[in-house]
Amino acid sequence: MNKFLFHPYSINHNKEHYRFLTHAFIHGDYIHLLFNCLALYSFGLALEEQVFPYYFGEKLGKVYYILLFTGGIYAASFTEYFRNKNNPDYSSLGASGAISSIMFCYIMVSPLSQISLFFFPMQGWIAGILLLGVSYYLIRRKKTTSYNDNISHESHFWGALFGVAFILILKPAVLKHFIDKVLGVF
Repeated sequence: MNKFLFHPYSINHNKEHYRFLTHAFIHGDYIHLLFNCLALYSFGLALEEQVFPYYFGEKLGKVYYILLFTGGIYAASFTEYFRNKNNPDYSSLGASGAISSIMFCYIMVSPLSQISLFFFPMQGWIAGILLLGVSYYLIRRKKTTSYNDNISHESHFWGALFGVAFILILKPAVLKHFIDKVLGVF
């Protein structure tokens, strides 16, 4: 397990660049794995089987889906890499950044879909704002206090932003669709 953790110090000093990718395929415990699998199933299946084939065709849709997931892994890791590349004590694991990229890509294409957040159903765009807000707050809290919950909120935040940027770059019309749907609620 230690050989595959995201360990910025080893990436920087030992040139173990594979760690940028491998850490996403290991998890700290079954609960962590279960939550990531549930989120991947809930959002990823719709993107992979319906949304991406509709937007990009069957073959290209699969390629873009893999790029979304893989890109989310990398996007979620960069800030922690630069912050901890000389810190031998920092490491992390899990696919939460990639899962966030998939979830937020889904929210962009289907902002009114019902999402249960902490067992409270709400529209996707509202859940997205809440998740980004909570992640940002917890990032700031970790930086300004001694608070540490051993969760990489940076991974959630940057993975989410990558998911939004990914779909908007590939399909800019999604932004107008998103705005129209959200404004239509009011």
